[in-house]
Amino acid sequence: MSKELVKEPDADRYTLRIDGDLASAVDYRVSGDSISFTHTFTDPKRRGQGLAAEIVKFAIDDVEATTDYRVVPMCWYVGEWFDKHPERAGLLTR
Repeated sequence: MSKELVKEPDADRYTLRIDGDLASAVDYRVSGDSISFTHTFTDPKRRGQGLAAEIVKFAIDDVEATTDYRVVPMCWYVGEWFDKHPERAGLLTR
């Protein structure tokens, strides 16, 4: 099984593919100095495997490493992810 985590800026999303198939994705929108995560998706056949958490962590790590954006968790899942990772709350916008 091969996993590939990728930022797809032309589609405004981050994706996680397993053996070439889309397994999970998180969509975003950039506005000014903020990035809003608007939707998280996991293929129903692959739910319960922690894939959404994996793609959200990848996206947040990328934002932190490559930008100065403040994060707006518009998607409930991304909001819950930050609740479970309070050490990352410094990235959130107020």
